[in-house]
Amino acid sequence: MSIALNRARRLPAMLVVAAGALSFLAACSSGSSDTTPTPVPDVTQGAVIEPAKVAPPAPVVAPRWPLTGLGAPEVAVRPALAIKIENSGDARPQTGLDQADNVWEEVVEGGISRFVAVFDSQVPAEVGPIRSVRPMDPAIVAPMHGLIAFSGGQPIFVNALKAAGVQTISQDAGAPGFYRKKGVGPAPHNVYGTPQKFWDQAAADRTSPPPAQFVFAKKADSATAVAGGTPAGTVSVHLSGYAKPTWSWDPTSSTYLRSEGSTPAIVRSGARITATNIITLTVHLVNSGTVDPAGNPVPETILQGTGDGTLSSGGKYVAVTWKKGSVGEVLTLTAADGTPATLAPGATWIELVPTGTGSVTMS
Repeated sequence: MSIALNRARRLPAMLVVAAGALSFLAACSSGSSDTTPTPVPDVTQGAVIEPAKVAPPAPVVAPRWPLTGLGAPEVAVRPALAIKIENSGDARPQTGLDQADNVWEEVVEGGISRFVAVFDSQVPAEVGPIRSVRPMDPAIVAPMHGLIAFSGGQPIFVNALKAAGVQTISQDAGAPGFYRKKGVGPAPHNVYGTPQKFWDQAAADRTSPPPAQFVFAKKADSATAVAGGTPAGTVSVHLSGYAKPTWSWDPTSSTYLRSEGSTPAIVRSGARITATNIITLTVHLVNSGTVDPAGNPVPETILQGTGDGTLSSGGKYVAVTWKKGSVGEVLTLTAADGTPATLAPGATWIELVPTGTGSVTMS
């Protein structure tokens, strides 16, 4: 009984202590005047800083030779060099034609054809036989803003080249680099030259590479004729009763092989003359009003205005329209849909086919 009484006496005291504790806790949590709350700073939205924009690196464009469209580790800084090369029976086989970027074939007196071979990406050790210029040469060479080497020509033709802005390198004028080659035939079929010596004579304003003369696809498969042309393994060109070149597509080498009529055309080294693209242009052939030393009328190809033509690449061909304004303007080729006709990268031969007397047959 005494134990119970003692418990009873302690209970109110415990209740008093507990109540005091609760009062203390309540005071702490209620923010009484004795406790100052920590102020909370206002949150202000600052400006958003975006990461700096870095321009993407410029694409690396591989250098390409302007007259062939072929890629190269480096393109030499030199002008185009055109050389007049003979194509009579007495002149064959020629030297250096297999290293030309472009070759233009034109009809001269007597129905014989002559070449304007243009060099840039390759430097042959020797080229020949070299002959004289003709009235249509300014329209071929002037757009390249380069040089032309030849063995002679009537003053009116030479002056026309100079007036067109072409630097002339003439054997008759005593320019270095020409010589008579022994064992290749009698004069005048034995004049040869050293291209590097011709380039060494370039004037101070003739140090830039030539502008492109045609539009090249980046790859052969996307060239206009290859992508959408009509198959034709042979391009037979009738320039005159004497000049009848034929080009046959060779899948093994992916080039056209040239023949003079039915005879394979080779250079003096024995290499076959080949081309990646064959362009035929229908042109008007008129009398220039001059004659050669033998009294034969000298014809002139009119390479201004517009006309029809064909473009062959990869064993296929398409019809094109050619257009050329002034003598110094670049000739353009347009496909049937009105877009620029593109060539496969490689060497190109251009056949100037007289209207009416000439013809082109695809087979």
